[in-house]
Amino acid sequence: MKDFINKLYRNHSLIYKGLLFICTTFLIVYLFPKSGKFKYNFEKGKPWQSENLYAPFNFAIKKTENEISKEKQAIEDNKILYFNVDKTISVKIKSEFETQFKNVFADSITKFNLDELLKTGNVIISELYQFGILNEDYSFPDNKVVTILDNRVEKEKVLFSNLIKQDEVVSIIEKNLSNQNLSRFKTNFVSLFFDFVEPNLFFDESTTEKALQDEFDKIAYARGSVEKGTLIISKGEVIEGDKYQKLKSLQSEYESQVWSKSNYNWILFAYTLLVALALLMLLLFLRKYRADVFENNTKVTFIFFNIFLMILITTLVVNYNSKYIYIVPICILPLVFKAFFDARLGLFAHVITVLLLGFIVPNSYEYMFLQIIAGIVTILTVSELYKRANLFISVGQITLIYIVAYFAFFVIHEGTVETIRWETFIWFILCGLATLFVQPLIYIYEKLFGLVSDVSLLELSDTNSKLLKELSNIAPGTFHHSLNVANLAEASANEIGANAMLIRVGALYHDIGKMKNPTYFTENQSTGINPHDELSSKESAKIITDHVINGIEIARKNNLPDRVIDFIRTHHGTSVVYYFYMKEKDQQKEVDKLDFSYPGPKPFSKETAILMMCDSVEAASKSLKDPTSTKIDAFVENIINKQIEEGQFLNANITFKEIQSIKKVLKHKLANIYHLRIEYPE
Repeated sequence: MKDFINKLYRNHSLIYKGLLFICTTFLIVYLFPKSGKFKYNFEKGKPWQSENLYAPFNFAIKKTENEISKEKQAIEDNKILYFNVDKTISVKIKSEFETQFKNVFADSITKFNLDELLKTGNVIISELYQFGILNEDYSFPDNKVVTILDNRVEKEKVLFSNLIKQDEVVSIIEKNLSNQNLSRFKTNFVSLFFDFVEPNLFFDESTTEKALQDEFDKIAYARGSVEKGTLIISKGEVIEGDKYQKLKSLQSEYESQVWSKSNYNWILFAYTLLVALALLMLLLFLRKYRADVFENNTKVTFIFFNIFLMILITTLVVNYNSKYIYIVPICILPLVFKAFFDARLGLFAHVITVLLLGFIVPNSYEYMFLQIIAGIVTILTVSELYKRANLFISVGQITLIYIVAYFAFFVIHEGTVETIRWETFIWFILCGLATLFVQPLIYIYEKLFGLVSDVSLLELSDTNSKLLKELSNIAPGTFHHSLNVANLAEASANEIGANAMLIRVGALYHDIGKMKNPTYFTENQSTGINPHDELSSKESAKIITDHVINGIEIARKNNLPDRVIDFIRTHHGTSVVYYFYMKEKDQQKEVDKLDFSYPGPKPFSKETAILMMCDSVEAASKSLKDPTSTKIDAFVENIINKQIEEGQFLNANITFKEIQSIKKVLKHKLANIYHLRIEYPE
């Protein structure tokens, strides 16, 4: 049992990755659509590449979206409007008219005129309330059919033009008075009617919309059917018109109905295999080409989390409305991975993610082509993410690529630009703007996962930071040495394409451990007194080698990232403090070399290897007397060749060709530092 527990403990890292792999696979499969996929790929306007296709079962030919929208528009244009009428108002108006009439018109009017006016008034009321007066002005066409409801019961159907608008009341009164030669009473009559006339027709929007929806529900979404065994399309035929619609109908029917509950488990199993295969490829890539990332469980978790997050966001958008699919800023993924790792890993993870998204999105081939091209452009254009201008320029280029590629696909599918959906370009612009969120996202990830990006490295490279200020005050010679090493290392990194920003920061902080005992290091000895004179060689060597351990402690106390601490740990590798080793050897015959060696480890990357070379060369160059180009060349060659012989670079992925390039840079830089020039005569 104890052996089993020990075995588990030794392999806990692999067990964690296995659990992470399984959990991510099942979470992604859970987001996938639970249906089968049509086994044929086809595009409108392209030839049918497969063999002759016969209908595997009976299915209906679905109408196109354009046909359905035209039918809906026709129903919308011919919809019936519903108005509620209040019959009590017309009865009340007639009663009030007779009462008010006697008060308005004086007894001086002849009985004949009085009777005519009363009769005309009743005619006007009948005309006004024959169908009714609208309660407000509506902008419906005059030829619209209107159904008048009395207590929710249909009373009659009329044209909208027959309904009286409130501004038409005066003209109806004037017309009736002029017909009876009573125009001289118009003013009194109009004021009389305006005192009590009120609308009695009210638009019933809910009933109108319900009736419209009932008509929409009657729309047939299919036109005709295809019998089982019927030839749908022959090999080589161009997919267009009715054949395209039959194929789309078969695809839809196949994905929605063919897969019964008995097939459900098989579909899930197949999806799980494909997702697991894709994620396994990513893990194998990390293990073979990015071993340092693979060994770090936090980094592997970070990669899997980002892939799952992109798939989750895309699934939510597709389920809401698939037309917004291009708003999702997928290009954030390679940007984030490039910021924390490198371009190659970023592109590989991006391609894996896009392949998985192909199971979720409509028009998967078009989508995957656009996103992979955009991902490549992202990797190629964003070189220094900490420079804001670079990010804006890159986002502009990504957006342009989206627009150009989408335009090309649309023309291929439709054969024309007349029906192009210009709003899709707005989605691409919004996607570009959303991509700018990568800057705050990187900051959030740094805090959550303890990672470091070039943006953080830029902040750490500021020599006015608290820790570097402290170094310059306590150990000014070491600080000056660190600045020189940083310049040499940065130039060397640029020469071979290494991470110049990372190596500059590593060089600035690599000797911070010397702050604990600054006077024991020659660059900080200004009084001419050497404290090593009072110590044994072994004690002196221990103080010298301990600056690595002290540096790691100071770095951790000041929350420096692990990537920077790696430079502190490795900048001397497992080399020997040669001066004190030889001094001890002169005094004793048997000397343990480990007592005079740095704890290591050896450099394990190009950047840490470069720092070791530059640190040794810069420190030793102070002992050069009367430097010349020949002396400097031999000096650089000797130091670096000795490190190679000691096997200090065996764990670093650096080539002999790159080491030669670094030597060349160091020789040139040292020549500039010592201002080598021809000697002028006095």
